[in-house]
Amino acid sequence: MIDDKYEPLTIQSLPQRLKTISELTALVGTDTNSWKVEEVGDGNLNLVFIVKSPAGSAIVKQALPYVRLVGDSWPLPLYRAYFEYHALTRQASRAKGTVPKIYYFNNDQAMIIMEYLAPHKILREKLILGEKVENLTDTLGEFCANTAFRGSDLSLDTAEVKSDRALFSGNVAIPAITEGLVFCDPYFDAEMNSHTPGLEPVIKILRNDIDMKSRVQHFFRLYSAQQDTMCHGDLHSGSIMCTSSESKVIDPEFVTYAPFGFDLGMLFANFFMAFFSQPEHRTKDLETYQSWILGVVSGTWSSFEKEFTKLWNTERTGMLYPKTMFENQGHSSGKALQHLLNDIWRNSLGFCGIEMHRRCLSLAHNADFERIEDAKRRAPLEARNLMMGRELILNSEKITNTASLLKLAHKFNRENFL
Repeated sequence: MIDDKYEPLTIQSLPQRLKTISELTALVGTDTNSWKVEEVGDGNLNLVFIVKSPAGSAIVKQALPYVRLVGDSWPLPLYRAYFEYHALTRQASRAKGTVPKIYYFNNDQAMIIMEYLAPHKILREKLILGEKVENLTDTLGEFCANTAFRGSDLSLDTAEVKSDRALFSGNVAIPAITEGLVFCDPYFDAEMNSHTPGLEPVIKILRNDIDMKSRVQHFFRLYSAQQDTMCHGDLHSGSIMCTSSESKVIDPEFVTYAPFGFDLGMLFANFFMAFFSQPEHRTKDLETYQSWILGVVSGTWSSFEKEFTKLWNTERTGMLYPKTMFENQGHSSGKALQHLLNDIWRNSLGFCGIEMHRRCLSLAHNADFERIEDAKRRAPLEARNLMMGRELILNSEKITNTASLLKLAHKFNRENFL
């Protein structure tokens, strides 16, 4: 690059500024006149460019010193690109083939050059359009299991896991967004909150429910204190890109050490929101497609459970649940595993319910609902989502399996709360 002083890229400046980066020219060639640069940064935080030429393609992602969704009135450190880079390299190692390839990182410019995924499309868009993805449950369940297990004290050497915890503990400002927007703001009249007109009766129920709010803070305490593993931190249908048969996970800049069930809970919540929004996205094959979405939830958990169990039996080399206490004495560790899986399941449901609330009441709503232009038709669907979220928060310990969970979704999908 021309210099090391941070400067946001533009479509016009990118070719000249990046023309000497060999990792990029190896992908798109040295003739910058042949480069076609397109900005596609429709997310909440960053600049994202596609660089194409007859030779090939790449993605250039650069952090901005503020929250793009809000503007420079909300400053945000550039160091999030550093943590995203380190998260991606670890995910690539722990869950091979599930994240984009990384070609180059520049800390001064808060910039990552990575694989351009094509013809992949954001999963949320596919869900809105009613498209299905083969092998989705296997990919997501195995990704969550592999990153959870291999980033924890179940697998890593003690020095390595402590070093990683120390590294990612520096990612303060980004998880702080989660701490506020997810665990607190939906439950009071926060400054940046917004909601669909007509939801006020349901919002009143949630904000007056002391038992539920106490449970929310219980899960907030777990998120804050229970540093089980390196989590993606913002795993949802907008951070997964798919073809009809392949899925990749992107955007781990919210990376943090958190409970095993956190990523699963965030993921489940986004599938439930897709489920509840479907009546306004299609009429043909509505029930069939809604059933497919719920099948993704149950299939993802089944895949997670299967992969986590395999890793437990083959890669349990960390300090937790050592084989010296079980197998080496001729004892089964199966009960210990089941207790842990039950704990992960219960926690994932609590986190799921909280995320279902924040995506309707806090900042940065989901397109699943936001694409429904008629607020009078959108509000009843969001109300179902909000009330099921409340049920999950209050009763996560009583919902013991996926069959019970999906039965709840069908029940709330028939209810009218407004």
